[in-house]
Amino acid sequence: MSIRRKLLLALFSALVVVGVAASVATWLTARNEADELFDYQLEQMALTLRDQTLGEPEALLEAFDYDFIVQVWDPSGGIIYLSNRAFPLPQAAEGFQNVSVSGEPWRIYTLVRADKVIQVAAPLSLRRERASAMALRILTPVLAAIPLLMALIWMLVGRELRPLDAIASAIRRRMPASLEPLSEAGLPAEVQPMVAELNALLARLRAAMEAQRRFTADAAHELRSPLAALQLQIGLAARAANPVERKDALDSLAAGVRRGGRLVEQLLAMERVEPDATQAPPAPVRLDELAHEAAAEIEPQAEAKRIGLRLARMEPATVLGRAPALRMLVRNLLDNAIRYTPEGGQVTLSAAMAPEGAVLEVGDTGPGIPAEERERVFDRFYRVAGTSAEGSGLGLSIVKRIAEAHGAEIALGAAEDGRGLRVTVRFPPISK
Repeated sequence: MSIRRKLLLALFSALVVVGVAASVATWLTARNEADELFDYQLEQMALTLRDQTLGEPEALLEAFDYDFIVQVWDPSGGIIYLSNRAFPLPQAAEGFQNVSVSGEPWRIYTLVRADKVIQVAAPLSLRRERASAMALRILTPVLAAIPLLMALIWMLVGRELRPLDAIASAIRRRMPASLEPLSEAGLPAEVQPMVAELNALLARLRAAMEAQRRFTADAAHELRSPLAALQLQIGLAARAANPVERKDALDSLAAGVRRGGRLVEQLLAMERVEPDATQAPPAPVRLDELAHEAAAEIEPQAEAKRIGLRLARMEPATVLGRAPALRMLVRNLLDNAIRYTPEGGQVTLSAAMAPEGAVLEVGDTGPGIPAEERERVFDRFYRVAGTSAEGSGLGLSIVKRIAEAHGAEIALGAAEDGRGLRVTVRFPPISK
């Protein structure tokens, strides 16, 4: 059900309920006031007769409304006057009472004087009819106003919801590729936050699509060179004149395939980082246990290059995050360190708790990164000039994206002896 229908249904229902309640209250009030008015009439009529000397009925009550009955008793209980003999009134105590006269309920007022007792009565049906007529005359404008109010509510709701219709129409007319922000001019205060959030979503989507286009262009550019090199190596292998040349060509071809496979692997990893790091709900993760697992997975790669992989400091350290993305972060740091560390070198891994949160450190004895290039190495496909190790320039970019998704800070620095590189990732503390 639309907001318009819900709002109209709620307002109409409230109007009907209030109208019915007001009508019932008005009806009862009018009936009560009519009863008081008729009682006042009976009392005033009796008071009018209290000082009268009774004569002939025609002389006493000329042009009298015979919807009322007047009866006068003498002190001994004899009737000295009766305005309508068809309805004799019973004796009653002083004041107002409801009595039955000829099987019909009547309202009677009795006034006791020293020389006479005056009774004035009227049928209850008469006062009910007249009271209902009075109440209906009062209620007629109220009941007539309800449909008018409904029509007015219909028009006002339609006019006030027009901005929502305008926004829906503007979105409906847009082309799928149009990500320009919606206009917020002239919008009600209640609608502006929704449009502002929608514009923010469009801005994020535009940035994501732009990043995707850049990534696709960069990936196409980076893949072009390995593919061209593979074609060249295949041609060299096909034209090899002797087994030595063929072996060299095949070795170069195998190295090119490894570089291409590594590049494709990291491209796919880069694309998985975004959904894995932002969509899955965060949960407490033991960083030290995860570091142990990542080190065990990558240890064969270190052994193949005769690099010592050492767990320097391992203390219980818990962070709030997503385990798959954090495991990818540790693996990429270790893989990067092993690739750029010469044979026989050393790679250290540590995880511990600090007052400001968990800290993960990966150090190596490789060539390190010059201070002036430590920010640029986080860019996609960027590699330090003169680097001989195989790589695609995506490892640290993936690490940075995962760290940012977890609110962590990443810093690059020299190792303790001044040689190699130390990567430090500081995670925020878990709020209690």
